Amino acid sequence: MPGWLAVTRGDGPLIVSIPHAGTAIPAGIAARLHDPAGALGDTDWHVDRLYRFAAGLGATVIRTRRSRVAIDVNRDPTGVSLYPGQATTGLCPVTDFAGRPLYRAGCEPGAAEIARRRALWFDPYHAALDAEIARLRARHAAVVVYDAHSIRSELPWLFDGRLPCFNIGTNGGASCDPALAAAISGLCGPDQVLNGRFKGGWITRRLGRPGDGVHAVQMELAQRAYLDEATGRIDPARMAGVQPVLRAILTQCLDFAKGQS
Repeated sequence: MPGWLAVTRGDGPLIVSIPHAGTAIPAGIAARLHDPAGALGDTDWHVDRLYRFAAGLGATVIRTRRSRVAIDVNRDPTGVSLYPGQATTGLCPVTDFAGRPLYRAGCEPGAAEIARRRALWFDPYHAALDAEIARLRARHAAVVVYDAHSIRSELPWLFDGRLPCFNIGTNGGASCDPALAAAISGLCGPDQVLNGRFKGGWITRRLGRPGDGVHAVQMELAQRAYLDEATGRIDPARMAGVQPVLRAILTQCLDFAKGQS
């Protein structure tokens, strides 16, 4: 594995994908940004730590240390928007979640550079996902891919008002069995939405093939569930409150997959 890509293999029929917790921006990219440190503001902070228990359940965990500023492995590589008509960021983002430019004028990546970044980082991440799905499908009748994210609770450029705590995405019901989506929803309490503003990114949409035994779900967790959003620091009490729910959700994913035939 390249140093920026981490794969922890388990034998259970569950893959936890963590595509946006990385903070490493290559020096050549950072030098062209307005504010390299500020550009990290849209990171899914500490999601790798939040789900650290997943490997102990037997899940396979795949994560990238590359920042989404370099490339977003959860976007359609053709450049087609996942949310037509709504504000969003692209494969190699040029704005942040407030709509502000990331790059100094004239320093944005062109088509050739985007293709290079895709070959370096995007394609290997998805190849790792595909390889682990194939490995686990050889052992199990079904596999669940759980794409783990977090985001600030209020981002007016992206959505109105305050985001629910648990945002479950199944591509409008196309990426996983409705029974699994309902079971996850039933564990999240009242502060949740299924297929609301976030219906699942490219990972969920590409991999979710329920008819082929691959069920994909995205969880976009509002960061207030485990962070002090003003400082970006983990709040131990909040984390202790939300982790049992997340553990129950991953356990449900495992139980669902093991129950398929």
